[in-house]
Amino acid sequence: MPTKKVSPITLFFRKNFKRLEATLFFLKSILNNRQFIYLSCVLVGISSALAVIVLKTFSHSVFRFANYIDGILHLPYSNSILPIAGILLTAFVIKKFLDGSIEKGTSQIMIAVAKKSGIMPRKQMYAQIITSSLTVGMGGSAGLESPITITGAAFGSNYAQKYRLSYKDRTLLLACGVAAGIAAAFNAPIAGVLFAIEVILADMSVTAFIPIMISAATGALVTNVLLKEDILLSFHQQLSFDYHNIPYYIIIGIFAGLVSVYHARTFRKVEHFFDRYKNKTYKKAIVGASALAILIFFFPTLFGEGYESIKALSNGNPEKLLENTLLNPFKDNEWVLVLFVGATMMIKVFATGLTLGSGGNGGNFAPSLFVGSYLGFFVAKLFNLIGLSHNLPISNFTIVGMAGVLSGLFHAPLTAIFLIAEITGGYALMVPLLIVSSISFAITKKMEIHSMDIKNLADKGQVFTSDKDKNILSSIELSKHIRNDFRTITTHAKLEDVIELLSTTKQTIFPVLNENEELLGIVDFDKIRNIVFKPFQIKYTALSDVILKTEAIICYDEIMETVMDKFDSNHTDILLVLKDKKYLGYLSKIEVLESYREKLKDMRIE
Repeated sequence: MPTKKVSPITLFFRKNFKRLEATLFFLKSILNNRQFIYLSCVLVGISSALAVIVLKTFSHSVFRFANYIDGILHLPYSNSILPIAGILLTAFVIKKFLDGSIEKGTSQIMIAVAKKSGIMPRKQMYAQIITSSLTVGMGGSAGLESPITITGAAFGSNYAQKYRLSYKDRTLLLACGVAAGIAAAFNAPIAGVLFAIEVILADMSVTAFIPIMISAATGALVTNVLLKEDILLSFHQQLSFDYHNIPYYIIIGIFAGLVSVYHARTFRKVEHFFDRYKNKTYKKAIVGASALAILIFFFPTLFGEGYESIKALSNGNPEKLLENTLLNPFKDNEWVLVLFVGATMMIKVFATGLTLGSGGNGGNFAPSLFVGSYLGFFVAKLFNLIGLSHNLPISNFTIVGMAGVLSGLFHAPLTAIFLIAEITGGYALMVPLLIVSSISFAITKKMEIHSMDIKNLADKGQVFTSDKDKNILSSIELSKHIRNDFRTITTHAKLEDVIELLSTTKQTIFPVLNENEELLGIVDFDKIRNIVFKPFQIKYTALSDVILKTEAIICYDEIMETVMDKFDSNHTDILLVLKDKKYLGYLSKIEVLESYREKLKDMRIE
C-alpha cells in the first residue's frame, strides 16, 4: 500500500517543532522550576497572542467585506446573509470534526480549575479559534474574548501536561494563557492580570502574580508589534472628569446594574429556548440564525463584535450607526438616533442569545462592552435632549458605561475599571469608573449571586470559584469514594442470620434489600443490642420488627456539598448510596474528609 506523501512545508514544521520540544526538555533539565516557569509563561503568552491575531484579523476582514458590499447595495442584505452561513458552518464543523459538542464560556476554565486539576482538552487549542472565527467573523452577534481566554487556558494547560509540570504549575500556566489572551485582545496587560485573578483564580498567592504579569505583558507586546491598531478597541480622545457630574455617574451606575441583570436573565431564557432542538443541530442553527438575520437587517450594528459602532459613539460620530439602515434618511434627527441606540441596546441580548443558543460559538465579553457603551450614550444624550443637563460629556458616559455593564455581568469590577482605563490611554476617568463599576457590581451581586458565565453551573452545584471550600468539595468525585464491601441481608433472612454476621464482621449497620436489590431499610446493631444477648427474644423476633427506615441515604449523582450536609444532618459517618432506587454501596465521611484534606493541600498555588 503506497504511503501518503507529506508536503515539504508540513515536514519543515514537524521537524522544527520537534527541535523546539527537545530544546525545551533540555532547558527544563538545566533550569530550576521557577526559571522554567518564567520561560514557559512567555511562550504561553506568545501562543495566546498569535491566536488573538488570527481571530481578530479574520473577524475584521469579514466586517470590512460586509460593509463594502453594503455600500454597493445600500441595504444590509449581506449583513443578514453572512451570519446564517457562519452559524451553519460552525454547526457543521462541531458536528463533523469536534465530536458534536464544544464547551463555551469562561465557565469551562473554572470547571477545569475546580474539578479537573487544571486539565483542559487538547482540542480546545484549535476548536475555539476555528468555530468562533466562523461565527463572529461572519457576523454572529457575540464576542471573541471568551474563545480567546479558553484557547489561552488550553495552551497553558496542555503545555504544562506536555512538560510534566505539577498541578500548581499547570493551573498557573492556565491562568497565564487567560491573562495573555485578554491583554492581547485589548492591549491591556493590567486588565489581563486582573481578569485571570478576579474571574478565573479567586484563591492564589502573591508569588503567582509575576508569571501572570509576564504572560500578560508578552501577549500585549506581540499584538502591539503584529496587529494593526484599528483592529483593536482603543480610544485616543482627551477625556476629563468634572466632579459636578458625579450624580449622573451614580445614575449610570444604577442603570448599568439593572441592565446587567436584564441582560443576564434574558440571555439565559433565549438560550433555554433552544433546548427543544437538542438533537436537531441544523434545524436549531437555521431557526436561530434566521431570527438573528432579521434583527441584523433592521439593526446592522448588531453584526459581529460591534466594536466599530462603539468607536463611532465615543468619537462623536453617532450618526454613522444609521448609515445603510432603513433609518438613514433620519440620521440627522437626534431623537431618532437616541431611540435607535436605546432599542439596539435592549435587543443586543436577543442577538447574542440567538447566536450562541443556535449553535454558534462566542462569548458575552464584547456584548457587555457593546451594551454598556450604548447605555452610556443613551442616558447622557437623553438627559441633554430633555434638558436635565445641557453639557454632559457623552464620550465619557459612553466609555464608563462599558465598565458598568462589564462589572455587572462578570462580577469583575477591578477588571472593568482597569480595562477601560487602559484602552482609553489614561486614568483621567478613574473616579467615575470606580463609581459606576462599584454601584453596578453591588446591584447585580444583590440580585444575581453568581456572575452570568457561571450561573447555570452554580445552580447545578458544579463550580464555585469564589468559595474555596465549595470549590474543593466540587472537585471530589463521589463515584470514586463509593465502597461496596458491606454485607447486606435480604427480607428472607432471619434474625439469627444477622447475629451470625455480627459475630463474623465488624459492621454495625446492615442494609436490607428486597429481591430487586432495592433498599428497604437497615438493621442497626446499636438498636438491637438488648435483643442480641437474649436467645429467647432472638428466636421469637421477626426480622421485619428490627428493620429501621433511614434518611442517611444519597443518590449516585448528588453533589458533594449536599452529601456533606446529609452527613451533618443525620449525625452519621456512613451514607448509603442508591442508583435508580437500587443499593449501590456506601460513602464514608472519614474518607471524604481525607480526600478534602489532600485536595486542599494540592490546590494551594504558590
